[in-house]
Amino acid sequence: LPRTRQSESIYTDEEHTRFVSDSKDKEPDVLFVGDSLVQLLHQFAIWRQLFSPLHALNFGVGGDATQHVLWRLSNGELDNISPKVVVLWVGTNNHGHTAEQICGGIMAIVQVIKNKLPQAHTLVLSILPRGKAPNPLRERNAKVNKLVQETVSSLPHASFLNVDPGFVHSNGSISHQDMYDYLHLTPQGYQAVCEPLHAHLKSMLDKPAEN
Repeated sequence: LPRTRQSESIYTDEEHTRFVSDSKDKEPDVLFVGDSLVQLLHQFAIWRQLFSPLHALNFGVGGDATQHVLWRLSNGELDNISPKVVVLWVGTNNHGHTAEQICGGIMAIVQVIKNKLPQAHTLVLSILPRGKAPNPLRERNAKVNKLVQETVSSLPHASFLNVDPGFVHSNGSISHQDMYDYLHLTPQGYQAVCEPLHAHLKSMLDKPAEN
């Protein structure tokens, strides 16, 4: 039967099946979930350098919007693992949705993670600015970040991390040396995002578990 997923995701049943299968063999401390920004991270040296040593697993799918991640996590991808931290990075592909709807989608994912992994902490990463020059998607993404940050601030099982190192220059432009297509990150862009993220994750993992 066809999956109840929307066609704009570059998603295959095989990827979902592989993630479910991977989760049976692995015991990750950190699970990364999201769209192509998560998926492509896995292909760069910085993943092996910074995140593999943290016992990290990557469940990123190019093109995924919040509803796709929600579907995947509700349908088996969390069923056989017990990571300490789930890193969630999604929302920039929610075309046609308002900031409020995207925030709602992200919070629905946080709730599914809480239901399936009650001991885990969800770290929601900020949606990055996009486009060579100022544009409505940048404004929408910034509004999503503000809404999500406010919403998770009261939750003990989730937190928000702004991972934008300052990609927008004072003249409003983003450099292709950071984002080669003004959406996806170059190795330099990933380094600027991932070094502070890695330090934050290490401090979370090093904290003694709360009773």
